[in-house]
Amino acid sequence: MAADGAPMPAGADWRPPRASALVVLRSLVFQGLVIASLVLLLPAVVLMVLPRAVTRTAARIVVRFWLALLRLTVGLAYEVRGREHLPDGPCLIAAKHQSAFETLALQVILKDPAFVLKRELTLIPVAGWGMWRLGHIAIDRNAGASALMSLIRQAKQRVADDRQVVIFPEGTRSTPLSAPTYRPGVAALYRALQVPCVPVALNSGVFWPRNSAWKFPGRIIIEFLPAIPAGLASGPFMERLEQQVEERTEALIVEADRPAG
Repeated sequence: MAADGAPMPAGADWRPPRASALVVLRSLVFQGLVIASLVLLLPAVVLMVLPRAVTRTAARIVVRFWLALLRLTVGLAYEVRGREHLPDGPCLIAAKHQSAFETLALQVILKDPAFVLKRELTLIPVAGWGMWRLGHIAIDRNAGASALMSLIRQAKQRVADDRQVVIFPEGTRSTPLSAPTYRPGVAALYRALQVPCVPVALNSGVFWPRNSAWKFPGRIIIEFLPAIPAGLASGPFMERLEQQVEERTEALIVEADRPAG
């Protein structure tokens, strides 16, 4: 909703509110505590020599702690809808990407996700090393066709291990209500894996804006939508995926209260 309580018009040019001193303070406290926790966790990297399950358990504990900090310091909580659409076995998760929030939350919402991510992220001390040990799918975006081949090869291995492969079809974070730019890589992955694809809509960008250090109080909604069965041609798949994600994401943004600045 708009600041005056009126519904936000569909297709509006969304802009985050100006952050108040309290929002800035709360955001800085949250960021400071996250950085401090990473420093404290540095000696624990030796545990990464143990089986991946140990790193996975530790990562889930740390991420849950960060999400609790986010709620306590910033006043930003989250709600999950549509869990019934998640299949029991491996699948492809194609999620809208508006902030760093979903890269955290999906790690604890899903059973054993394997994220498609930029290779550079695995070089970040502690957090990046954990991404590598968790068996996420690191891709060199400058490698051209070989990057797609590597993506498909690694994704097939994760599916064989009964994991959920998570991809952000637009490749980068988007601003709420901005025009979508879905990339063909998600269709290639869908065709190669031959598993259902679960679209994900969300409104995280309303409260954790792209390219902003400030986070606003409220409730983020992450919604799993009805699965797209395996076997569709690329064109119909992409059309269905984009329609489901974009229509529901816009509805969630309209539903969200404007964060208080």
